[in-house]
Amino acid sequence: MRTILRIENAVKDFSGLRVLFGINLEIMQGERHAIIGPNGAGKSTLFNIITGFYRLTSGRVLFLDNDITGWSINKIARLGISRSFQIINIFPKMTVFQNVRNAIISKFHRRFNWVTLLNRDKKIKEETDRIIDLTALTDVRDIPASELGYGAQRHLELALVLGGDPLLIMLDEPTAGLTTDESRKTVQLIRKVTEGKTLIIVEHDMEVVFSLADRVTVLNYGEILASGTQNEIRESEEVKMAYLGRGQGVNQTR
Repeated sequence: MRTILRIENAVKDFSGLRVLFGINLEIMQGERHAIIGPNGAGKSTLFNIITGFYRLTSGRVLFLDNDITGWSINKIARLGISRSFQIINIFPKMTVFQNVRNAIISKFHRRFNWVTLLNRDKKIKEETDRIIDLTALTDVRDIPASELGYGAQRHLELALVLGGDPLLIMLDEPTAGLTTDESRKTVQLIRKVTEGKTLIIVEHDMEVVFSLADRVTVLNYGEILASGTQNEIRESEEVKMAYLGRGQGVNQTR
């Protein structure tokens, strides 16, 4: 199996405050990999480094053997990495269709002109319809995003991630704020839409993590405490102590 993402000796300081201490991590193509850890462990910082929102203090990030360290957000996205955020990031005044269409247009990297407008518009509409159907948003396609329920907004954000046809999907706490039923539906949706793709997910809900992830990496105070299969993480006493506290099991939900 090919390595799709490799992080080498990643160190990140914020004005002298060190947040990541020499992170080394490999993500294999086609795997679903969860990153967990207590608040302040460095999970979101690591996400932001991979996607270009933060620059490393030292170390390297390689994607498909390309050294993307220090690349811009847009250049990294064009290479095939797409992400969601802890806080929903959509266009509230646009309809669901318009939101997804924007993501599709961005993927095509095309400038419209009068000669090619109709043909391109047809392809974009077909792809937009496909993504909307895939993410179960057909019934609300003409509704402004701001009028959607919170669960549907989460699904729309996932649709925007998929609109870029990424090779690597990164989801930052995709079930945060959802009810148990909404969370279960979202997990089912994520499992369906990431079939055959590579997924990295940051998530606090252990039920979600173990429903989705093939492998799990545990961060603690900016260092990797453990990385392995679900069973290896469940049985790790260090993980139980650091992540959930003494005497608690890693199979618990939040």
